[in-house]
Amino acid sequence: MIKRLLAIPAAVLAAALLIANAPVHHANLGNGAAHVTITPSGSHIIGNPAAPIKLTEYMSYTCSHCAAFENEGVGPMRLTYIANGKVSLEIRHLLRDPIDVTVAMLTNCVAPPRFMLLHEAFLHSQADWLGAASRTSAAQRERWATGDDAAKMRAIARDLKFYDIMERGGFSRVAIDHCLSDPAMLKRITAQSVDADKQGVNATPSFAIDGVLLAGTHTWDTLAPQLQARM
Repeated sequence: MIKRLLAIPAAVLAAALLIANAPVHHANLGNGAAHVTITPSGSHIIGNPAAPIKLTEYMSYTCSHCAAFENEGVGPMRLTYIANGKVSLEIRHLLRDPIDVTVAMLTNCVAPPRFMLLHEAFLHSQADWLGAASRTSAAQRERWATGDDAAKMRAIARDLKFYDIMERGGFSRVAIDHCLSDPAMLKRITAQSVDADKQGVNATPSFAIDGVLLAGTHTWDTLAPQLQARM
């Protein structure tokens, strides 16, 4: 479990990311496991929104354990629980640092059916761009802290090659810059993080079932038995 990092200064961001990444150990609407809808708060629900068991994941894109959960748990969960309509997965953001905010802005900039494609792409390539973040220069990190929010995020996206990831997904540079310049979206994503704080979430990933936060549950191994017990 990794505690959230708040308001990381640009000068120490690379070191903080090394700590954060330390090891511990298209839409197909006919397929419930691939059906994605968006809530009024801007979060994304995978599967049937009316499923009897409603699982919420509070996640961060710069959390290595969130990437591990995506790799180890989401696939089996979609096949065994979400596809049959018994479980829905709501993905909510708990923002940890400026890089996390930048990725969240990009993944949230698409129509709901395409959200999971980008969500998975960034988590599956996390080791590459976190590694690049740890090697950035002082001048690069200074750019990440200079200008308005959009300018800071564009600098991060350039240095960590987020433009390349998005362009491989069919997005133009103009469209990407538009995504990073959306104050309403930034407000919605930030509000999710504030709400997570109010719910007492202080680590990523964390999980809730039917609105009840699960204590000591931050991995697929600890979450799976609790889902199975409710089947």
